[in-house]
Amino acid sequence: MKITALAGGVGAWKLLLGLAGVMPPEDITVIANSGDDIELYGLRICPDIDTVTYTLGGVINEETGWGLKGDTFECLAALARYGEAPWFNRGDRDLATHMLRTTQLRAGRSLTEITDQIRRALGVQATIVPMTDKYTPTRVVSDEGARHFQEYFVRRRCEPRVREIRFENIESAEPAEGVLRAILKSDCVVVCPSNPFISIGAILAVPGIRDALRETRAKVIAVSPIVSGRALKGPAADMLRDLGHDVSARAVASMYRDFLDGFILDQTDAALEPEVAALDLRVLSTPTLMNSLEDKQRTAHSVLGFVTEFLES
Repeated sequence: MKITALAGGVGAWKLLLGLAGVMPPEDITVIANSGDDIELYGLRICPDIDTVTYTLGGVINEETGWGLKGDTFECLAALARYGEAPWFNRGDRDLATHMLRTTQLRAGRSLTEITDQIRRALGVQATIVPMTDKYTPTRVVSDEGARHFQEYFVRRRCEPRVREIRFENIESAEPAEGVLRAILKSDCVVVCPSNPFISIGAILAVPGIRDALRETRAKVIAVSPIVSGRALKGPAADMLRDLGHDVSARAVASMYRDFLDGFILDQTDAALEPEVAALDLRVLSTPTLMNSLEDKQRTAHSVLGFVTEFLES
């Protein structure tokens, strides 16, 4: 089975790690959100791409969900001594990734090419591609004005009320090389349990990607990032509330309904099955909390079993 996954950060890497442990990882293509990308310290930082790559390369700091395990922070400490306030933490070895990426971008290579170089160097067998090669930073508009998503998320700790999400330069962006082919040629497309606005929403905003999801013959399923009215990680629940949606798994399913075939709920939300099914979706309720490696692989088996039922029906 060939699987393409739309992926943000922490919620996605847990499922992807599970999938890579129960199926051949070379049969997985990850389309990673690059809307979170930010330019800091003169470097291009790609948080979601790096989180996915580090995870599948076995070097992620699982305690934080980002960065490299065992990393040090001497560079940021030195910046602080010089009077710089480094609010966005990056470890010393992590900075090497951003230095390489920035140097290669300035030399004219595409983000897709550089991402592939890094994943190969880390021994990742799955294919990882950014949603687009264009720099399309996500802006969060709140009562305090518009700011980069990372400033809202990290610096302001998601405190301002969200009024709007914007993706800069998105109208002129194109899907990165291999993105549309992966969607159209896969057996299944999995929308990972990532934030529907600033992770999956950024991917869907790239012209051509949502159309491809509607057109593909692959079965398209999503795993809910909302469990019992709460986000598994990050500000998804707050954004649903602030932008006028119910804070529920059903609300997320409704946002994707134009291209989805199936939706996976956590077992604690089983009572929502009739409401999600009313969106003309096949529904599965199963444990989706992924704390241990066993949890991750169990959820991956549930995803694969759900897809197999589709393909056999």
